Amino acid sequence: MLPQPTVGASFSCKVTRSEKMVSAFTARPIVELKQRDKSKIESVLAYGDRLLVGLNTGSLRIYRVNDPIDESSERNGSPTDGDRPTSQSDPKPVDLMRELEKFSKYKVEQLAVVKEANFLVSLSNSQVHIHDLQSYELQETLVKAKGASTFAVTSNVVIDGFTGVPSIVSRLAVAVKRRLILWSWHDSELAPETLEITLVNTIRALKWASGTRLIAGLNSSYVLVDVETSAVTDIIGPGSIGGAPGQDGGRFSGAGVASMGYLGMTSPPPLATQLGEGEMLLAKDINTMFIDTDANSLGRRQIPWSVAPEAIGYSYPYLLALQATKGTLEVRNPETLSLLQTISLPSAHQLHVPQPTVSLAHAGKGFLVLSDRCIWRMKALDYDGQVDALVERGRLDEALSLLGMLEDALLKDKDGRIGEIKIIKAQQLFDQRRYRDSIDLFTEVSAPPERVIRMFPPFIAGDASPLSPLHKDNLKDDHFKAGTDGASDIRTSSGETLPTKSSSESSAKDLNEGSERQGGDKPLEGKDLKMATEELRGFLVSARTRFKKILDPDGKVKIEVLDNLPQREVREIASLIGKPTLDASDDQEQLLQTAKLVDTTLFRAYMFVSPSFAGPLFRIDNFCDPDVVNERLIEAHRYNDLVDFFYGKKLHRSALELLKKFGDAKEESDDAPQLHGPQRTVAYLQNLPPEMIDLILQFAEWPLRKDPDLGMEVFMADSENAETLKRPRVLDFLQSIDTKLAQRYLEHIIRELNDTTPDFHQRLVNIYIDRLKSNNFVTDDDHVAWKEKTLDFLKTSKDYQPYKALQKLSKDDPNLFEARAVVLSKMGQHKQALDIYVFQLQDADKAEEYCNQIYLIETANAPAPTPHGRATDIDPSDAPPSIYHTLLSLYLSPPTPHEPQWGPALNILAKHGARMPASSTLNLIPEILPIKELESYFQGRIRAANTLVNEGRIVAGMRGTLAFSEEAKLRLGDGVRGGNDGRNRRVVITENRVCGVCYKRFGGSVIKVMPKYVQPFILACGIIANLSRS
Repeated sequence: MLPQPTVGASFSCKVTRSEKMVSAFTARPIVELKQRDKSKIESVLAYGDRLLVGLNTGSLRIYRVNDPIDESSERNGSPTDGDRPTSQSDPKPVDLMRELEKFSKYKVEQLAVVKEANFLVSLSNSQVHIHDLQSYELQETLVKAKGASTFAVTSNVVIDGFTGVPSIVSRLAVAVKRRLILWSWHDSELAPETLEITLVNTIRALKWASGTRLIAGLNSSYVLVDVETSAVTDIIGPGSIGGAPGQDGGRFSGAGVASMGYLGMTSPPPLATQLGEGEMLLAKDINTMFIDTDANSLGRRQIPWSVAPEAIGYSYPYLLALQATKGTLEVRNPETLSLLQTISLPSAHQLHVPQPTVSLAHAGKGFLVLSDRCIWRMKALDYDGQVDALVERGRLDEALSLLGMLEDALLKDKDGRIGEIKIIKAQQLFDQRRYRDSIDLFTEVSAPPERVIRMFPPFIAGDASPLSPLHKDNLKDDHFKAGTDGASDIRTSSGETLPTKSSSESSAKDLNEGSERQGGDKPLEGKDLKMATEELRGFLVSARTRFKKILDPDGKVKIEVLDNLPQREVREIASLIGKPTLDASDDQEQLLQTAKLVDTTLFRAYMFVSPSFAGPLFRIDNFCDPDVVNERLIEAHRYNDLVDFFYGKKLHRSALELLKKFGDAKEESDDAPQLHGPQRTVAYLQNLPPEMIDLILQFAEWPLRKDPDLGMEVFMADSENAETLKRPRVLDFLQSIDTKLAQRYLEHIIRELNDTTPDFHQRLVNIYIDRLKSNNFVTDDDHVAWKEKTLDFLKTSKDYQPYKALQKLSKDDPNLFEARAVVLSKMGQHKQALDIYVFQLQDADKAEEYCNQIYLIETANAPAPTPHGRATDIDPSDAPPSIYHTLLSLYLSPPTPHEPQWGPALNILAKHGARMPASSTLNLIPEILPIKELESYFQGRIRAANTLVNEGRIVAGMRGTLAFSEEAKLRLGDGVRGGNDGRNRRVVITENRVCGVCYKRFGGSVIKVMPKYVQPFILACGIIANLSRS
């Protein structure tokens, strides 16, 4: 009957309670030799669900490891003290499958498995044996390895450089005194050759650094061996690790235990273990060295061991050290080197950590510790629980380090936990008056602004401060009490909350161990408050920059921008509102409220530290609380900034009321001298959009009454806002204040903006006529200027209604005679207009000028002559009467009681007689008028007729020349560039053809036609020339 292992609480295997920072592992005895069993455990090997135990008798026991029935209880951290009680009702952790008593004649010192090659390696009596992995029968004893002291195996996937086919390469390295012998297997086939490398000293330890590199621990140093190139590299380290000649860098300046020779005792063996990827730890005596796989030092400090460890190892993510003299197992953080847990394991002297390449199920999940009589299975506890325990004890740096080392898949919401812990750490830094470090950490993790702001007094934080009576917690029965440090609880992996230690306790352990908290519970005030507020500004600016990316000025989320943002930035923005992800529709209100809190607090910070920075904040889009800003700025008498804030928040009525209060005051205020007068109000009104016409008109009245010229800039400025205002409403408003203002506005929109609205033109005409009728002018020059302006507008404007203007013009007012004439002209009643010029104004020059203008207009609008017609084809006698005929009839045949005016009539006949039909004109001339008086008339008629005849002759000659030139181009081309070289071969010389050199007529020159299309001839100047067709 096979002996069964004892499971339970035997004294030799009892795990005693020990002080710890965190419960990373729980120790459970799985194999314990009975008292009557005189054997001792020499070696152990775990792979899969098998546990092989080598005894000093040469026997090999094979156990099957049973999974614990309550896996979750262990992973959740129960028990927490490492001394889990067992009872007889608990299931057996292992079952003894078989025992091979004749496995070896001597004690089994070391075991290893090469699962890919299906064999077991053992070291016994300084010889290395190969056994079958299934039957455990001896297959081979490596003769070359006789005298071996230790060995190491490794298996790796290697891709062939030529074929690209992956294969599993297993290597066995055996230390035989100074010799290092290597065997290799490729896909379970043993390579025929072996490699042997001789080192400078006896090999005492071997550890694979990678698939091709091996760390060898010698008596006095370490070396790195490349099994592919056989290169050996010395590792230079501090103290007993090894170094250059004469170099002594140990922690005790060469006075370490190893340097004393241990007074006859055996010096501690060289130790080595792999850590994270690409890192290794070398240890000898109490000296340590961290290196990479190229044997380069990582420059990290040494582990503070007081006693040299018996064995070291690495169980993801912790560094293990077995202190045999103390009977304890130390668990350390490999980054911070802090001691996290000490487990008391009596008489333990060896560690066994399964290699990841052998069994991934054990990688980072647990390891074995053995003594002569007992084997403990070290089970890793739940990582989230470990983090919670560290946070609960205030070891925040350790918690962050642990989270950084663990993979995301092993934790629940790793990023969220890191952020929460950094926030707690930042709060502790803040309590220590390390404001810059605290705020930088808050900014790094995108902490919710409320959690940062609440650490400040109400003067800065407002209602977000726990000391504020309006804080949300103070509105409940169990409201926040004064004196709290402001630190919030942290969320655990299960969604619960853990109370964090007060800053005076936790920061003393984690941030400044051994020192007292600076400042104690002193409230934040004075210089500290100012320093903290200066640092707070940076956090708030960073937060508002993120919010500004996705929020428009109205507080709506920019969906397109949010969709195009990198996920990292989206997570940062979500973190600001305390959420892992962001939903545009569901989180819009919370985003807006948080942005409002940030901007309002930033405003308070500016007002406290540097009030001059508050103004620029208002000139950009912001979400500041108007009530808070209004109150603070009024207290500080910064009314100019308050106006800017109201404008940015579109609180225009409040801004304009404030401007009117200071601007319309009788005396200038010392608090706001820049607001006195209408200048600031006018500038504000100019920037308002046209749709706010009601507000503009309401507050534009007092600037118009105080300074009309400046006030009119609201409506006449060269800006889009002024030009797009509703003009009828503006006109009615200005008309109600002063007609002069309405006149200026009408002139502006008609003359400068080219407004053609008939109503505006008619209203301006009415204003001109009414002023002209009133005859209310200071000087005659003003009257003349106004009259000229009125006449000019009546003449040039085409958009007023003449009949309405004529109704306002009295027939009996001499001041309006000329205006009536212009309006009548607009209506086409030229005879009545000339009647006014001739009889009422009695101004022959103006009457003539009027006729000239009308004649030019009629001539310009007359139809053009036909292509075959001539100017002389129309007989003036057949033409309709012109405007001059009408004026002449008024002069010669005036209505009663007026007398004929011979002088102006003869002047018209002399100047413009040719423009009037002769028959009708002569009929108007009375018989009593002497012919001599008509001399000028007839001379003008004859001169005009001759002009027409000469013009006809000139035109005819020019047309003939043009026709001849065109004919020459068509027939010969005549040397013209671009011509067609002529259509005929013959050349006709006429009396009109001239020489191209001397420009004389050819006349009777001799012409002789030569063959081949060449026509040489003698020019009139005696020069022989050729004309060819090219």
